[in-house]
Amino acid sequence: MREAEVTRNTAETKIKIKLNLDKQTGIKINTGVGFFDHMLTLFAKHGRFGLEVIADGDLNVDPHHTVEDTGIVLGMCFKEALGEKKQIERYGTAFVPMDETLGRVCVDLSGRSYLVFKAELENPRLGDFETEIVEDFFQAVAFSTEMNLHAEILYGRNTHHKIESLFKAFGRAMRKAVTINPEIEGVNSTKGVI
Repeated sequence: MREAEVTRNTAETKIKIKLNLDKQTGIKINTGVGFFDHMLTLFAKHGRFGLEVIADGDLNVDPHHTVEDTGIVLGMCFKEALGEKKQIERYGTAFVPMDETLGRVCVDLSGRSYLVFKAELENPRLGDFETEIVEDFFQAVAFSTEMNLHAEILYGRNTHHKIESLFKAFGRAMRKAVTINPEIEGVNSTKGVI
C-alpha cells in the first residue's frame, strides 16, 4: 500500500495530511477555507485518492499561508508515498471541461521541480479565498513533490469554473502518473532513477 502521513508545524500553520494512492479510504478536508476545502475534495475524488487534511493556520491574517503550506505538505506526502517510483507511469495528462471552461494539467514525476501556470483569474476573490494563491498552491505541490506540473486554462470566463477545472484535471493527471504498470521494469527512465 502506497501511503503517507506528514505533519508540518510552523509559526504560521499546523498541517497534517494523510494520503493513500491505492485505496479510496475517504476524503476529509478541514483547512478553515471553504472554497479551498471544496477544491481539495474535488482533487481527491477525481484522482481516486484517500485524503485527509487538517490545517490550522493564521486565517486572521489571510488564507495564503494555509493554502501554500497545505501544498507543501501534500507534495511531501506524494514524494513519500511514491518511494522509489518503481513501475509508475510517471506521466499524466488530463483535460477537464467545466461548462464554458476547459482546463489542462500535465505532470511528470521526474524528480525535477518546475511549474508552468497559465490562467487568467479575473475575479480576485471567491468568498474568503484569494484566487492568486492558486498558482502558489500548485508551485508548492510541484516543488515538494519534485515534479513538473503544467496547469493551463485553454479558455473560459468564470473564475470558479477555471479553478475547479484545474483541480479536477490535477487529480486525474496525478492518478495516471502514479498508476503502476507491471510492464515497466524498474523506473520509467533511461537514467534508472527518477
